[in-house]
Amino acid sequence: MVSFGGFARKIFGSSNDRRVKGFSSKVAAINALEPELSGLSDEALRARTDEFRAQIAAGRSLDDILVPAFATVREASKRVFGMRHFDVQLIGGMVLHEGDIAEMRTGEGKTLVATLPVYLNALESKGVHVVTVNDYLASRDAEQMGRLYSFLGLSTGIIVHGLSDEQRKAAYACDVTYGTNNELGFDYLRDNMKYERAQMVQRGHNYSIVDEVDSILVDEARTPLIISGPLEDKSDLYLAVDGFMPQLEAADYEVDEKQRTAIFTEEGTEKIETMLSAAGLLKGDSLYDIENVSIVHHVNNALKAHRLFQRDKDYIVRNDEIVIIDEFTGRMMPGRRYSEGLHQALEAKEHVQVQPENQTLASITFQNYFRMYKKLAGMTGTAATEAEEFGNIYNLEVVEVPTNLPVQRLDEDDEVYRTVEEKYRAIVREIKAAAEKKQPILVGTTSIEKSELLAERLRKDGVKGFQVLNARHHEQEATIVAQAGAPGAITIATNMAGRGTDIQLGGNADMRIAQELGDMEAGPERDAAEQAIKDDIKRLKEIAIAAGGLYVLATERHESRRIDNQLRGRSGRQGDPGRSKFYLSLQDDLMRIFGSDRMDSMLQRLGLKEDEAIIHPWINKALEKAQKKVEARNFDMRKNVLKYDDVMNDQRKVVFEQRIEMMEGGEELGEVVKEMREEVIDALVAKHIPETAYAEQWDVAGLQEAVREGLNLDLPIVDWAAEEGIAEDDIHARITEAAEAAAKAREERFGPDVLAYVEKSILLQTLDHLWREHLVNLDHLRSAVGLRGYAQRDPLNEYKSESFELFQALLANLREVVTSQMMRVELVRQAAEEPLPDAPRMFGEHIDATTGEDDFNESEVYQGGGDLALIEREDTRVVAPEDRDPNDQSTWGKVGRNELCPCGSGKKYKHCHGTFA
Repeated sequence: MVSFGGFARKIFGSSNDRRVKGFSSKVAAINALEPELSGLSDEALRARTDEFRAQIAAGRSLDDILVPAFATVREASKRVFGMRHFDVQLIGGMVLHEGDIAEMRTGEGKTLVATLPVYLNALESKGVHVVTVNDYLASRDAEQMGRLYSFLGLSTGIIVHGLSDEQRKAAYACDVTYGTNNELGFDYLRDNMKYERAQMVQRGHNYSIVDEVDSILVDEARTPLIISGPLEDKSDLYLAVDGFMPQLEAADYEVDEKQRTAIFTEEGTEKIETMLSAAGLLKGDSLYDIENVSIVHHVNNALKAHRLFQRDKDYIVRNDEIVIIDEFTGRMMPGRRYSEGLHQALEAKEHVQVQPENQTLASITFQNYFRMYKKLAGMTGTAATEAEEFGNIYNLEVVEVPTNLPVQRLDEDDEVYRTVEEKYRAIVREIKAAAEKKQPILVGTTSIEKSELLAERLRKDGVKGFQVLNARHHEQEATIVAQAGAPGAITIATNMAGRGTDIQLGGNADMRIAQELGDMEAGPERDAAEQAIKDDIKRLKEIAIAAGGLYVLATERHESRRIDNQLRGRSGRQGDPGRSKFYLSLQDDLMRIFGSDRMDSMLQRLGLKEDEAIIHPWINKALEKAQKKVEARNFDMRKNVLKYDDVMNDQRKVVFEQRIEMMEGGEELGEVVKEMREEVIDALVAKHIPETAYAEQWDVAGLQEAVREGLNLDLPIVDWAAEEGIAEDDIHARITEAAEAAAKAREERFGPDVLAYVEKSILLQTLDHLWREHLVNLDHLRSAVGLRGYAQRDPLNEYKSESFELFQALLANLREVVTSQMMRVELVRQAAEEPLPDAPRMFGEHIDATTGEDDFNESEVYQGGGDLALIEREDTRVVAPEDRDPNDQSTWGKVGRNELCPCGSGKKYKHCHGTFA
């Protein structure tokens, strides 16, 4: 029986079909302009940019000029690249212009699609940001597409790793700016730590197109961008606590793989308390006494490190460092560190050098950063499964754009085996069969460990010539991916998200030309060699197509359907044939966690023989339901993180707006300082002389002392109060008058320019200092507030109310500290030329969760003051003590924080030359 909804879809089409159909009239109009535009000269085509800008200045909207603007870009693309936008690419461009997500399959040319809305929106001269997942893609796309924009008279900038502030500012001032999500987010945070408005590099958030939008706005949104500074070294404590973990037994803790939690049982708590007491690390008798909050944190992290995190699955040990492995791509993420002491716990577990923790100086989630844009759009091959999240959090609708050619890929039902061993035997047989008939095969695994396990099995079974693409070998990534479509190629990959290179049947001609011809000079000889390679690729492509196209064989289901779809999407690009199939076992993580025990016993009863698989569409549906459950849970977790960050975001906006007002300075700053002074006086008088109190109840002695401390004024308030008939308002007026006179005298002594400089300096430095303290307080509140749920109180509401109180305290504190400093400051005139003091040393924390690109390494420091530019990477060489020259720091290499300082002082390095600024 067909549901009414299904019946309606058959007649009217789905809402997606109707949306796509709605663009057809504009596509026809663009096509109609093609003959006219093809007759224009290059100069006349370029001149259309100025015409469009003039029309916008005259009041026309971007929607009004969409058709002629898109037609202009298509014509320019034909001339610059020799590529003509397909009709479906025009539709994708319109979806992006309307501020939605265009879901387009792999190989459909998303990079070229983006040029249409980018050009149209850049005509307003407010800046368009195109966001990619790594520096390589940002550079590649900016260089390639920049040729098109330049042809049409637009400027293109690029924001990548290691640029100076001047270079960044110039790039943001361009019509079109390409950059990574990390770079853009960090620039925003750093801008809000500057001391001069002119030093800020970004010029606003107008329109952004996010490439691989699911990777950036979903996967990476799980962790915030953080700029942090160093804290005190606690490596000895981590090592001491780690030593207790091997002594625990299974009854001492409970592990929940679904929720990724590990907690102590009562027996375990008692055992840990005994060990901590014996080591002198426990204050009082109970682990959960208030004095032991820090120890509880360390112990819980150590338990997680030992029982939840597995070496070679969640992380690897390389060069005496713990390097995280991304669960989505299986790639190493050097520079990325787990927060809140978990990374230090893993370092202690693996007996590598424990690095010091950092304090948050500024942070923002990607959700809140990208929601600042007036218009936001995105493109990817896989967004439909996350449509609800995009709608709820970003107000983005997902529109599935049809493929240019029908998809020829055959997606087969999963094969489910009872054991992992049987599954791998079947996979090896299938790989051999594909290789024999020259079919290129891409084998997807979920971890490094599994990819190397499979590679070892293939070696034992005599299979040769396969390539392994995972975190250990990603240096050769582009080459391996580019040739994965050659006939008979066997490529084992640890997931395939965000690789940025298409797998073309027969191989990639450009990559082969670059490799084989190298630096051969241009000329007839090179032209002939290039043609020979292209002819060979064409021949190989025919062989691969005859064998059935690219075969994607997945060895496991991922928690997220989207990651499975990304892997599948590597096959069947641009109408090529292909097939995909998942091989599973009841011992796989997803199957095991979601209750395969009953299925196993049922299959045994049904008489399923060894090496036999169960294949049925029902199995696929059951697995999809399990994946949906995990996705829903992960979405709830991200939503929960965002709810808490939204509370902080409101406060962050207020602070950052105030900073900008302070940086812009001028006469208004004097008014701000005056208002603060008056509010401090109001608060002091109200505290010591309550409205309803009688004169004999006034605390005038306390008020006199408070005025001396807070306002640096020695006033005879006790004597004033003794005067007959004196009122509270009289005392208030006299204090205000004395404070005004002192401020006026200071201004006359030093002049308005010097005083304005001082006011700005004190306001900004005090606000920054208090904001950092506030962030630490919010971190502590966030970790503690969860326990309120046990008392039937909503943790989020508790967090909202208490964080609001903390913020009110911050503002009150700001008024008091600024007023106190301004009433005490003494200057010499030269101060106006002196630079503002340096900000603390800072580290960037966050790395691309889908690619593992090392965009901001922990060892890269952002140095403060007016210019938060990147300074040199810290030395990571290991140098023997006897080879170090005490007088030449460049010979020391990397020095351990607890080593004796090579300078010969006899102090530990951290207390000598390694002291943080």
